Formats: sequence, structure tokens, C-alpha cells
Amino acid sequence: MRVEFPCEGLRLVGDLRVPEGDGPHPALVLTGPFTGVRGQVTGRYAERLTARGYVTLAFDHRNWGESDGEPRRHEDPQGKLHDLRAAVSFLRGRPEVDRERIGAVGICLGAGYALKFAAFDPRVKVFAGIAGAYNNPYGMRAGMDYQAALASFTEILERQDQGGPVEYLPAVAAEGEAAMPGEEPFAYYGTDRGASPGWRNEVTRASVLELITVDNMMGADFLSPKPALIVHGVVDRYCSPEGAEEAFKRLSEPKRLVWLDAREHVDLYDVEPYVTQAVDATAEFLHEHL
Repeated sequence: MRVEFPCEGLRLVGDLRVPEGDGPHPALVLTGPFTGVRGQVTGRYAERLTARGYVTLAFDHRNWGESDGEPRRHEDPQGKLHDLRAAVSFLRGRPEVDRERIGAVGICLGAGYALKFAAFDPRVKVFAGIAGAYNNPYGMRAGMDYQAALASFTEILERQDQGGPVEYLPAVAAEGEAAMPGEEPFAYYGTDRGASPGWRNEVTRASVLELITVDNMMGADFLSPKPALIVHGVVDRYCSPEGAEEAFKRLSEPKRLVWLDAREHVDLYDVEPYVTQAVDATAEFLHEHL
């Protein structure tokens, strides 16, 4: 069912799915890929996990999809953590939900947010990350002229601060400039595979600054003693297996790392058998710890 819930004066919109049978049920809040909306990856995983017995809430974060927030299609890391807090508050107020059994599941960039959020919210009892991007500035700095990148984005923000328009670039493009350049992201978002009424192929230029400065990896240092699951493809050019390994090493027990024989990042968005394998691993782990 379509639901709305408030967060800091904003209206957030999501889909609440409830499994068959008498409740209350354990519940999961889901957060997903960069630029993603709930009709794409998070909705797919929510539907599958609800079939395994979990109430699920997949929602559009602020600035995205049907939810409120300005500027539109802008990445707001701290805002997303606040959105997740409000989503858990909403779940805990639902009669279908066992308020003491709530987990956070993240896919792609959402895995990093779910990890950091779960680490600092005692209401969340377990974390699962699938094809995760566990961003941290140290890793980003190693692959670019970091100071030059910071300067270029500061110039953009200064123009906006002085009254100029919000600057955008394509979210994906098979060729040329985009926030997620290359054929692989375009194969999902730029085609019917990722088609969703709430998604548009644009993102603020300043969103990239947020991606290279946010530290979601730190959540791995603070999650303990909560259980953690990381599911990742053995080959992933967009969310590195090395990043998943670092997050896993920094986590304390109980924890589990599941490698899937996927060769592209977007395989875990909608390609079988990888989605089923990821759902199976997640459901098994949640059954043990939630």
C-alpha cells in the first residue's frame, strides 16, 4: 500500500508491504542506489523479502521520486539518515509491525547509509548490505585529484549561493558526461529495465561532492554488537569488492560475507539468479538474527 510519513516538515512517500498471516511481523526499512526511487531496486527487494515474512518499507528519500524536498534530485547524506530514522518511527507505529524486531537493508549506495544508520540507532537490530557502496573520503581521495575536485564543486555551490540556478548533469549516459558514466549503469537506468514514473535522468552536480566527502564506512566501526551481513558480487566496477571487504573487516562479530558470482554491479538489481541468491542469503541471515 502507498503510505506517507513526515520527516522534518517534509512528506515522504513509500510502499508498505505486509506479509500474509497474523502479525505483528518483523520489519525492514530499505534504502537503495544513488538516484534510485522506490519503484526500482528497493521495491524489487522489498517485494521479495515480504514474501519471506517481513513487513517492508521501500520509500523515496527527500528530493527524490514522489517525496518532498529541494533541490530536486539532490543527494543529501545527512538528510537520508534522518529519513531512515523517520521511516523506522513510522514502522514502529504500525500495528502490523513487531516494534522490537526492525532491520535495515541497503542496496548499492543505500548499503552505506543503512550501515551508518543502523550503527547509531538502537531501534535497528540488524544490518544487511547488498552490492554495497561503503563510501569514505580516504578511498575517494586515492583515485582522483581530490583538492581540484573539491574546488570545482565549491565553485558550483558558490554560484548557486549567489542566486544562480541549481546545476544538473545526466545521471547516466552511455557516452559523455554523467554522474554514473558508462554502458553498465546506462543499461539499467537508461533503458526499460529501470523505467519508473518517479525517475528522471538528471542529478544535481553538487550531489557528486556529497558522494566523495561522505563517510558511511565508519558505521562498520560502531555497529557492534549488532549482526551484519554483506552480500557482494565478485566483480563489481562501480561498488568495489575491496570496499565490501574493508567494511567486513572493520565489522565485529556476528557478521557474514557472501560472495555471488556476479560480473556486473547491476546484476544484483534485477538479474537472475543473483537477485534470488541475494534474497536467500538475506532472508536466511535475518531469520537467524531478527
